[in-house]
Amino acid sequence: MTPPSSDGSLVFDPLSPAFLADPYPFYRRLREAAPVYKTQQGFWLLSRYDDVALSLRDRRFGKDFAGNITRRYGEDRMSEPVIANLARTMLVLDPPDHTRLRSLVTKAFTARRVADMRPRIAALVDEQLDRVIDRGEMDVIRDLAHRLPVIVICDMLGIPEDHRAGFLVGSNVSGRVLDPAPMSREELDRANQMTVVGNAYFDQLCELRRREPQDDLTTELVRAEEAGDRLSGEELRANIGLLFGAGHETTTNLIGNGLLALHRSPDQWQRLKDDPSLIPGAVEELLRFDSSVQMTGRVTHTELEIGGVTVPAGESVITLLGAANRDPAQYAAPDTLDVGRQNVRPMSFGGGIHHCLGAQLARLEAELVFTALIERLPNLELPKKDTPAWRGTFTLRGLHELPAVWH
Repeated sequence: MTPPSSDGSLVFDPLSPAFLADPYPFYRRLREAAPVYKTQQGFWLLSRYDDVALSLRDRRFGKDFAGNITRRYGEDRMSEPVIANLARTMLVLDPPDHTRLRSLVTKAFTARRVADMRPRIAALVDEQLDRVIDRGEMDVIRDLAHRLPVIVICDMLGIPEDHRAGFLVGSNVSGRVLDPAPMSREELDRANQMTVVGNAYFDQLCELRRREPQDDLTTELVRAEEAGDRLSGEELRANIGLLFGAGHETTTNLIGNGLLALHRSPDQWQRLKDDPSLIPGAVEELLRFDSSVQMTGRVTHTELEIGGVTVPAGESVITLLGAANRDPAQYAAPDTLDVGRQNVRPMSFGGGIHHCLGAQLARLEAELVFTALIERLPNLELPKKDTPAWRGTFTLRGLHELPAVWH
């Protein structure tokens, strides 16, 4: 089932402009020709819904972050600040460390806590629209999709309002560190600098919350660190940084990708305007249709068979969440956006023990944004709908900008 890498149609080049603009034709060829495929780079791609679901939930798969970094770069890069920092986060750890760290923050993201945030988030959406509505235009990414989730996660982490200006002006996340393609020296240096600056700020935030504890997530984590047996100082800083980045980046992309998809399917945008009760389900469909997280990595702990192919132990596996979401075995007409689609269970938030903590929060933020746009800007248009400016990262799929106008 694994074709030779000389098959040009299956050359995996996730940072090429054509792939970044539209990875879905490649995913379709992959599912049809080699759904369990070993790439020229030496890792395995899984593209079918059932295979991806298995890899996310089966304990025979794990993270092995250090091993994956070595396989990706061919040398030891664990001392690079951006990589060393990520290595201390729950995102890339296996149990028991993953369990220990995740348990410290889970209660902040319970369904009840998120539901209680609805009035605050709705007010924040209106505030962002109030800033631009008289102009008749905005960059949806800069003025709405980025600002809203940044403010929400700042609230949750207890970042004071007078500290937020720098976070609100642009992306604070280097998604390239998560890509299967290694970063260049220049990219590493840039990401390292961002990491050093971010760590310095989160150290200051922790010191502030030691002196002035509040009802926020940073205070809770500082207390856990001070208890001395659940969280080290480096883990404290790294995981606050993770929560900050993950708390806004994927939501920003969900809103941007989703609005672009709706305007490329104007009949579906009209359906939502005609029947706003479809919006919660439409958010699931938008997550499926153009996921803001395209892949996640795993390592095989033991030899196992996937889709009739034997994969040895110790192999890097790329689970293509975006491909699974377009699997015709799971969804009829998967390349068609259908805001009324039933039984949508997108892989966009991962699964198993690493299922995204903030999934419900992201859904709520997107629901309230699309509701407000329909109510307040029903004539919103995207004049550059055919030439979107995609960011140069594969794992975190999103737009640099998304100009919009209205009457």
